[in-house]
Amino acid sequence: MKKISVIIPVKNEEKYIAPCLDSILNNDYPKEFVEIFIIDGQSTDRSNEIVQKYSISYPSIKLLINKNETVPYALNIGIKESSGDYIIRLDAHSEIPTNYFSELIKFSDKHLADNIGTCCITDVKNKNPKTNAIKKVLSNKFGVGNSYFRIGILEPKEVDNVPFGCYRREIFEKIGLFNPNLTRNQDIELNKRISRNGGKIILIPNVKSIYFARESFYEIAQNNFSNGLWNILTVYITKRINSLSLRHFIPFLFLITLIIPLIGMIWIPVLGFVSLTSLISYLIFLIAISLKINDSSTSLSYIIISFIVLHFSYAFGSLFGLIKINYLFKK
Repeated sequence: MKKISVIIPVKNEEKYIAPCLDSILNNDYPKEFVEIFIIDGQSTDRSNEIVQKYSISYPSIKLLINKNETVPYALNIGIKESSGDYIIRLDAHSEIPTNYFSELIKFSDKHLADNIGTCCITDVKNKNPKTNAIKKVLSNKFGVGNSYFRIGILEPKEVDNVPFGCYRREIFEKIGLFNPNLTRNQDIELNKRISRNGGKIILIPNVKSIYFARESFYEIAQNNFSNGLWNILTVYITKRINSLSLRHFIPFLFLITLIIPLIGMIWIPVLGFVSLTSLISYLIFLIAISLKINDSSTSLSYIIISFIVLHFSYAFGSLFGLIKINYLFKK
């Protein structure tokens, strides 16, 4: 039986960590072959207290402190402390089904995967018309691109990235740990390194994890602005454009088609039609897709707003990163 090390970075997750731990403890994988590391980035809420209570009843749960606070440091701390044959990264916002670990290990062996993951169902804790709209948008191809783990697959597929990966320990010995300089995108960049070194990343449809999304437009905007920003910073830090995939830059490229022609109008007025055409095309797609996914659980206006907030916060984050990159890294 293969030993599993579960690693969960945490910071101020008191609302989510208990259900996450419950879903891990309810797994059908033999308990004596599972160790769980919660790596806390110096939380100021009750996260530590909750984890410590669990660790009294379940000695397999170990609480570690991450003084650097960011996710890649937490993941690397967990990997170094772990002893499992497989290392599974989870998120405090996630919950997993009872057969999650056994299915990952079974299919990892079957496909000889260096990293394997499952499709991810986006959900919300508090269901209302606004949060239901957010959930729909974050599960739609127009919202998240061709991210297969979000939009779903019918059979196992080799992909460029999976959420909450199940890694063979030896892959870290081969290509190194998570890049500590990447506050975001550290998992995407690691998966790109795996692929460049001839490794295999597999997505399976058999089981699905649940990820609980943020539930306000402000939180969505804040999170995706940071995502867009870190797309630019990831390329800058790694010096590789292929540290990410094309889909990560689509919102930024769309924004450029609006901004550059508008600036060009100063010299060539007709360029304004390029911006107008780009915006009208976007709005046509936006409205058509919003009408298609709208139902009685939400409202058309909430869906439209969710798409706009998601796309433009992401795009402006990338623009900010490009403009401020020298300032952000100034010594």
